[in-house]
Amino acid sequence: MYNFEFERPTSVADAVKALGQEEAQPLAGGQTLIPTLKQRLAMPSKLVSLSGISEMKGITQEGRTLVVGAATVHADVAADGTIAALSDLAGNIGDPAVRNRGTIGGSVANNDPSACYPAAALGLGATIVTDRREIAADDFFTGMFETALDEGEIVTAVKFPQPEAAAYAKFEQPASRFALVGVFVARTGEGVRVAVTGASEGGVFRWREAETALASDFSAGALDGMAPEADDMISDLHGSAAYRAHLVGVMARRAVAAAR
Repeated sequence: MYNFEFERPTSVADAVKALGQEEAQPLAGGQTLIPTLKQRLAMPSKLVSLSGISEMKGITQEGRTLVVGAATVHADVAADGTIAALSDLAGNIGDPAVRNRGTIGGSVANNDPSACYPAAALGLGATIVTDRREIAADDFFTGMFETALDEGEIVTAVKFPQPEAAAYAKFEQPASRFALVGVFVARTGEGVRVAVTGASEGGVFRWREAETALASDFSAGALDGMAPEADDMISDLHGSAAYRAHLVGVMARRAVAAAR
């Protein structure tokens, strides 16, 4: 590690002010940032912890919308159960240490290409709330480790619409427990959404062909023989692009079966 300043504001306004200083960087749960600092892949002069901001914690219900504060840890989302698929997803992130430190806001803002929460946000058609605006999930995730957030903008909450049926199926990379491939399927009054994480070079994405097939027949059989193109899939020592494309189809069918 190296020397840096540390600030722990107690309000969003104070956090925004602190992040306006040169080379300041927000610290949520620290599950990605702290290892990055240890390897000196990032060297901000100031860390601004978001863990002391009570207005960014907790889970509330607004009509048929579940509002999760960005500083809410995975374990609390797992225990909530209002949207069963979301709680199941959170309960299978990492291990107990990760689930009790990592936050939903940190995961969404980091947008790791194999993280689970981006698939839930995109699959449920969530809205990402920041200190400045509200951003639809379809517009928020823009590429691998890239989002629509501007410099110094903070995720303060995520709003999830209540689905009619939903489920998440993850093929886990056993060492990291990230998704080698994860598929979140949701059926709402507005249609079917299928979001895929862990598979693509471009990060989380919607599998539109599967959505079309499921719109007329919401069953695992509707996806028989289907898989996305392998051209843009990740290929590494854990699995080839073709293997990941195949897994997307398998996980999607499992998610639909579970959702029913």
